[in-house]
Amino acid sequence: MTIERPIHPHFQYHLDFKNQELIDLYYDLRAFIFSLNPEANELLYNTHALVSSYSLSDRMSEMYCMIPIYSKHMNLGFMKGTLLHDPQNLLHGTGKLMRHIPISDPSDYRNEAVEALIISAIELEREEMEAHRKKIGLTISKIKMPS
Repeated sequence: MTIERPIHPHFQYHLDFKNQELIDLYYDLRAFIFSLNPEANELLYNTHALVSSYSLSDRMSEMYCMIPIYSKHMNLGFMKGTLLHDPQNLLHGTGKLMRHIPISDPSDYRNEAVEALIISAIELEREEMEAHRKKIGLTISKIKMPS
C-alpha cells in the first residue's frame, strides 16, 4: 500500500537545498514509515538537521521514530531505541535512549528487521501513552520561515 501525503511547504522549502540523492532517499523512507502507520502524525523541525518525526499524537515526547537529514547523510532514528529488541544489532549510538540506523540506500531500511523495529517502536509508544490520541494523520510544521 502506497501512502501519498503531501510534504508541508515549509519542509519542502528546506529540503530543496539538499542534494537530489538525499531527497529521493528521504521520500522513499518517509513513504515506508507511512506504509507501516498511515495514521502517524508528522512533526517537522529545522534545527541542527532538517527533521521529520513520526508520532501517535501531536507531542514531540510521543515520537517513535524520526528522519534527520544532514548536509550529506541521513538516519532513521528511534527515540527509545535502547528499549527495542534489536537482534541484528542495526541500531547505532551511545545515548541514554536514542539510537539510529545510518541510511544511504533503500536496502538499509526496506527489510523485515527494520520493519520490525519500527512496528515495535510504535507499539512501545502506544503502551506508554497515558491519554487517548487527540489528533491523527496530521502534518505539523514547527519550522520558522525566513522573512
